[in-house]
Amino acid sequence: MQQQKMEKVQQHQWWRAVRSRLSYKNATIVVCLFNIITVLLLLQGFFYSSSSKLPTSNKALYRHTKESEDIRRTMIPRDLIQRVREIGQDIYIETEQIQQKDVKQTAAVDLISRLNNFRSYTDAGSNKALEEWRKRKMERARQRSLVKNGTASSQPY
Repeated sequence: MQQQKMEKVQQHQWWRAVRSRLSYKNATIVVCLFNIITVLLLLQGFFYSSSSKLPTSNKALYRHTKESEDIRRTMIPRDLIQRVREIGQDIYIETEQIQQKDVKQTAAVDLISRLNNFRSYTDAGSNKALEEWRKRKMERARQRSLVKNGTASSQPY
């Protein structure tokens, strides 16, 4: 019995020694360290398992994306797009020419109306000189437009 009492006393003393070293502060630190180590191990396992899968899936994804881009590029109707652009440019040039002709026609109509109004107030000699001046001006304008367009010919119309 005495030996049992001695063992109990020794256990009690041992517990006091442990308890004196293990304060709440020390216990909190031990628990926190244990939690940190656990979290680090879990994160390492998570990242290691996902990183081992990523290179193969990245390669497959990259290959799939590259193939998709190549297929998309081959399906682009480049000839059709180029032809549409050419037609658009032709139409733009033609509309500019039509607008220039319209401007010239309105200027000619305006000049004719002014001349008609002016003729009513002037005598026959001035009308003849004015008509000749108008013809010369129109001929010069026609010659300039022919030279501008590069279709100048030596034959007068």
